[in-house]
Amino acid sequence: MKYIVFILFTVMTNAAAQLMLKQGMMSLAPISFEGTNPLLKLLQIVFSPWIFLGLSTFVISMASHLYVLSKVELSFAYPFLSLAYVAVAIFAYIIFREDLNAWRVAGIAFICVGTVLIAQSGRDLGSRDLGGRGHEDQTAGLSPEKIHTSGIVR
Repeated sequence: MKYIVFILFTVMTNAAAQLMLKQGMMSLAPISFEGTNPLLKLLQIVFSPWIFLGLSTFVISMASHLYVLSKVELSFAYPFLSLAYVAVAIFAYIIFREDLNAWRVAGIAFICVGTVLIAQSGRDLGSRDLGGRGHEDQTAGLSPEKIHTSGIVR
């Protein structure tokens, strides 16, 4: 659980990026590629302020996620990203007045329960630093004889 702060930072920046992208798309005029150069239109969308800020936030989120992946097991870290769904649903309800009905609330509850179960299962694993022997232990069983040049294990 040593890296939980970085995991939650990844989750929140991912959710923030989604909200910024939604705001950006709402602030643009209806998109039509007819009569315009599609590449020019795409650049116009990407460089609109909210979209650009959202994409930049995604880059920060991915950098944080890469750091987390270098420290904890993927099967522990990745499921936490589902908490971004929870944050997005709640903030979309507050900011954009999107519907948050009983089915969505139930789904959010299941996501939270599942994430808590995963967090509990990784108490020892989540704090193990994979930068040292941890990664070597995971790949120690692979010998050159077992690996075919095409990537298929014999």
